[in-house]
Amino acid sequence: MNREKYTIDATGKSVGRLASNIATLLRGKNKPEFTPHLDQGAVVEVNNISKLKFTGKKFEQKKYYHYSGYPGGMKEEILEDVFKKDPDKVLRKAVRNMLPNNRLRSNMIKRLITNS
Repeated sequence: MNREKYTIDATGKSVGRLASNIATLLRGKNKPEFTPHLDQGAVVEVNNISKLKFTGKKFEQKKYYHYSGYPGGMKEEILEDVFKKDPDKVLRKAVRNMLPNNRLRSNMIKRLITNS
């Protein structure tokens, strides 16, 4: 199967709207022959992720949680700190959560190429 390749410039775009567009392309929902149980999506390359736009107070208030499974193992990070360390991680998390939670998701997210 030949996969199309899309290049997206993230300059000035909000994270959620961009992530939903990327998830649609990765899943292949933009094609007329879309089938939910097949992985027919495209390869998506995103440039200038460090120039994303955040609205409201999300940049200071949004938190990412991770639980280790042990008592007292709840970790949290603020979006601002994560974005300063690795802007790709913010977009990748948003796109990953918009993809279906099934066996196809890991292969779909591998086709997301990010360039800061």
